[in-house]
Formats: sequence, C-alpha cells, structure tokens
Amino acid sequence: MNFSWYVARRYLWSRRKHPFVGVVSTISALGILVGVAALIVVLAVMNGFDQDLRSRIIGMRAHLVVEKEEPFLEYEDTAKKLSGIPGVRGISPFIEGQALFQSGEWGAGVLVRGVDTRSEKSVTRFFQYLTQGTLSEKEDGIVIGSELAKRARLTVGSKILLATQNTKKPLPFFVEGIFSSGMYEFDANIVFLNLKNAQNLFQMQNAVSGLSVAWESADHANRGKVTLQRELGYPFYVQSWMDLNKTFFSALKLEKFAMFLILTLIILVACLNIAGSLTILVMDKTKDMGVLKALGATAPDLMKIFALDGLVLGLTGAMAGLVVGSAICYGLEKFSWLELPKEIYYVDRLPVQMNFYDSLSVVALATFLSFLSALYPAWMAGRLDPVKALRYE
Repeated sequence: MNFSWYVARRYLWSRRKHPFVGVVSTISALGILVGVAALIVVLAVMNGFDQDLRSRIIGMRAHLVVEKEEPFLEYEDTAKKLSGIPGVRGISPFIEGQALFQSGEWGAGVLVRGVDTRSEKSVTRFFQYLTQGTLSEKEDGIVIGSELAKRARLTVGSKILLATQNTKKPLPFFVEGIFSSGMYEFDANIVFLNLKNAQNLFQMQNAVSGLSVAWESADHANRGKVTLQRELGYPFYVQSWMDLNKTFFSALKLEKFAMFLILTLIILVACLNIAGSLTILVMDKTKDMGVLKALGATAPDLMKIFALDGLVLGLTGAMAGLVVGSAICYGLEKFSWLELPKEIYYVDRLPVQMNFYDSLSVVALATFLSFLSALYPAWMAGRLDPVKALRYE
C-alpha cells in the first residue's frame, strides 16, 4: 500500500487528541453532501422546466420560419424548392397579424395566425393541443386559446368579431374549437383561422406571411437556418425557433447560472470547514510529522497525506450528495411529493430532468474545491521542521 495513502487513511479514522477534529470533518462532509444534493436537484428542476417550455414552444411554432419584407406571393414555388433540401421534414404556409378581438362588450388585441389545415400537422403539434372542436375549412370558423375563452366566457359555437386595419368593419366568426398549449401567452393571445379566412381578413389575396419549416431536429435548427438561408438568399430571411425566443431562453440560462453560483457557496463553506479541520489535524499530529520526517519522509510525502484526506472527505460527501440528490429527483418525478397549482404553472408537479454532465460537473467541482481547501494544511505539514516538532512535543 502507498505510504502516503496508508497514513492518510489512518489519520481519517484514528483517535486524536482533539476529538472535535473528527466532528468538524464529519460536518464538513455532510455540508458537501447537502450542497451537492441541493445543486443537483435545483439543476434537474430547472432543466425540466427548460425542456418542458421548449417542448410547448416548439409545439406551437415551427423549427424554422422563412419570410420576406413584402407579402409572400410565390410561396408554393419556394416550398417545392425547399422540400428537396436534405433535413427538411415538412413545410406549411402561414399568415400572421394583429387584430382586435371583440365578444359582446369585451375586447382585446390578439395575434391572428392563419394556417393550412392540411400541412400544418407536418410542422407543429397545434392539432394535438385542441381540447374541444377542431379547425376546418369553414368560412367563419375560428379556434381560440383556453385562457382567452375563459376570460371572454366563450364556448364552442360562440360568436366573436375580428377587426384589422385592412377591414372596413369587423368580420363575424364562430368559435369552432379551443386549444390549450400550456403557455399562458399563447392560450390568452393567439387565435387560429384557416389560411383562406386569414387571407380574407387581412386582404392578402393569394399571399402569405411566410413558410413554417420542420427541420430534422429542433436542436439542429440553427444548422437548418444556415442551409436554407444559403439556398434562398436575398430577399428571404430565415429565423429559427431559438431566434424567435432568444430573450426568454437567455433569461432562463442566466437564472440557471445564478442558481449554480449561489448554491456553490454551500459547497464552498463546507470546503472551508475541511481546511479548518485539517489545519487542526496537522497541529494534532505535529509529533507524528516530526517522527516521519526524522525517519526519511519528504515534504511532498507529508503534503500528500493531508491533500488525500481533503480529497477523500470531499469525494465521499460529493458521492453521497449525488446519491441523495438523485433519490430526491426520482421521488419528485415518480411520486409527486410537491404539487403545484396547475392554474399558474400548467403542470401539477415539478418537471425534473437530470443531466449526466450537470451531475458530473457538480461532483467534480465539489471534489476539486475540497482538494484545494486541503492544500494549505498540506503545505503547513510539509514545511514542519522535525527538530522543532519533536522539541515542541
């Protein structure tokens, strides 16, 4: 057995002149356990929310959007051109514009989205979000969000009016369906028409606002954006779902990073306790250090002893924290220990998604900080003069 490791192991579990050292070491390992477990759980929950929101946004929006500054007249030819590009999985035209929504005395501004009822299924999951009715080719059919229906007290069959800057008077529509995407902004502010009705509402004749394109993978949408932009060139411009929600996801990323830094402080405090306990251990074992040096142990050998003690304490606490954190995440995912008000979050329990690399990073960080915290006590042990150490005892 390696000499430094043998002595380090003995120092971790042997009796000491100051029993308080063992208590502090145990508390330090527990502190690392709590910090690692808390960080793993928080990151898993934030990953879950992030993934859930991504899924809902992509469900309502296509991976890529192709638009022009002016109305899109030749969209059928462009769609045929894009359909031959490797990676394209679906194409559907759409119209989008602002309108005034009125029901009785209640009114609000809404975003009107006109879609092709046949091809829309290939680019979004809109039809999967329908909870009542459907969107057909009727001349006066409209689909509204569940939150908008709740606020305006509408049901399937209710009559509403839509007005735009292009219409001389409001046009009547009848609620044909109600959808619920789980995103308040969508469910409260977007209404859907079939493509022909949207063209009549905005007086666009045979033009559309753009093309929705489904790429082979949502994660590779930016790669598809570059490919389509290179293929189409000016005056077309292509945006990915990431571009359209850049501010939102940047805020989520910043929040996750901030939580990581804040919870890392728990681990840092525990590591400082390790430094303190090992410093006291060096003082406790001053005579032993003097004897070992007198017998030929070098300064690096003594430094290794206490560096290994810090590393073992940190790794033990980090691995135990990984087990506890994983168990908590499993419980949150399977047993719904914590219920959420569905009216606010649209989910009745915390969405949890553990990430292997996040967990590995947390364990590695805790172990590394523990090792760093042991360097000063190790340096103190390495510079001990054996003569002074033995004379002191």
